[in-house]
Order: sequence, then structure tokens, then C-alpha cells
Amino acid sequence: QEQLEESGGGVVQAGESLRLSCAASGTFCSLYVMGWYRQFPGKQRELVASITSRGFTNYPDSVKGRFTISRDNAKKSVWLQMNSLKPEDTGVYYCNCGRYWGQGTQVTVSS
Repeated sequence: QEQLEESGGGVVQAGESLRLSCAASGTFCSLYVMGWYRQFPGKQRELVASITSRGFTNYPDSVKGRFTISRDNAKKSVWLQMNSLKPEDTGVYYCNCGRYWGQGTQVTVSS
């Protein structure tokens, strides 16, 4: 059983930055793709960024150039650096690894 714990959410103004962190309790996630998803009210979760165990990354166009995902397998952690935040980035952000999900952390961007 793997547990993922996120931190780093908060309230910022448009144009500011936030850094989300996710720590895994075990070693399972070190071998798998890890990702960050976000969910808006009434919507399904959508991928924000993913990174393979070797460091290959993937971003949707909506965040490309603004968000950066990174990981450290030895520390069993993954991070999401979010720059130039926009009000439309507001939502609950979840860390993911396979079938495991974190509890979510709220990100609110005010205009």
C-alpha cells in the first residue's frame, strides 16, 4: 500500500508562483510514472504534468512553459513548480502514481 501526501497549496495572486510537493510512503512509485492532476468543481480530473521514472516529462498546452514537474526517486518525492499562475488554474491538485492518489491540495489564484 502506497500513500501519497501533498503539500504546498495556498492562495496567491495572478502572476505569482507556488510549489507543490508530494511524498510517497513506500518505494512503489519510484518505478512508475508520477503525475499531478487537478480538478475543477463539477469537472473530471485532468492531467497537469507527468514524469517517468527516468525523468521524461509531459504537459498539456494549458500549462506548458509555466509549470515544471520534477522528481527525486531516492527521496520518493515529486514536485510541481507553478509559475505565472492564472485564475483559471484554481482547483484541487492531486498527486498520482498508478492507482494511488493523494488527498489533494487547494490552489486558489485571485485576479
